[in-house]
Amino acid sequence: MGTPMPDLSGKVAIVTGAGRYRGIGRDTALALAQAGANVAVTGTGRSPDTFPDDEKAMGWRDIESVADEIRAIGRRALTIVADLGDPSQARGIVEKTVAELGSADILVNNAAFAMAEDRVPVVELDDTIWHRVLDIKVHGSYYASKAAAQAMIRQGNGGSIVMVSSIAGKIQPRNFSAYVVANMSLQGLTGSLSKELGPHDINVNTVCPGVIDTSRWDNKRDNTPGGREDWERLESNIPMGRPGTGTDVANTIVFLCSEEGHWISGQSINIDGGQVSSH
Repeated sequence: MGTPMPDLSGKVAIVTGAGRYRGIGRDTALALAQAGANVAVTGTGRSPDTFPDDEKAMGWRDIESVADEIRAIGRRALTIVADLGDPSQARGIVEKTVAELGSADILVNNAAFAMAEDRVPVVELDDTIWHRVLDIKVHGSYYASKAAAQAMIRQGNGGSIVMVSSIAGKIQPRNFSAYVVANMSLQGLTGSLSKELGPHDINVNTVCPGVIDTSRWDNKRDNTPGGREDWERLESNIPMGRPGTGTDVANTIVFLCSEEGHWISGQSINIDGGQVSSH
């Protein structure tokens, strides 16, 4: 007998940072929709002038395009522009989702600072950038998780929260200090939340992607000093011989949010082609 596919019919998911065409957020939102969930997607309202060339060429419209793809699958979609570093806007994401889609059953904290300016030695790092990285990744995930947990407890049907962290929080590469601290923080938050929310049937986990072929990595590779060398060095250390894809990460997230994966909680799961184990 084959293993059943995860079924999220009737669930409502929120995916933050989901507007990039080649990104974990979009792939996760689409995978959740394919599993049956209605999905709210958030973005920052970035200017089309800042889009990568491939997005410009295809007429990409950030989270609006992702929402169109979700609707094409046959699910309901909601788009929300918000700054996750602002507590009222982070809470508003959950409030708007419940008001428009009826509930909040799944939260995927994927939003992050666009890598480039933060990938420098500590002695050269602008303090404003340091705070911005933590505001979006750590504080934003805290605000959104708190609001989602409150909604899930009120609903009384359990739920799932997934943090999208990084193996950087485990291997601590050079010139990544703000990103390392942010991702280590998410892994710690996951442990505490899993203990607090477990009695409410809410599982909380972190996924830790390795080198993933996304437009964020394109930006880091092409627009920061030593970026291409860092990419080649990291890629050469992957035992499975290739960078991952957003789908590699999305499939794990869907499983963790499904009934089949619900008893998994408090974990930080590497999705890295074996990179951490070989570090």
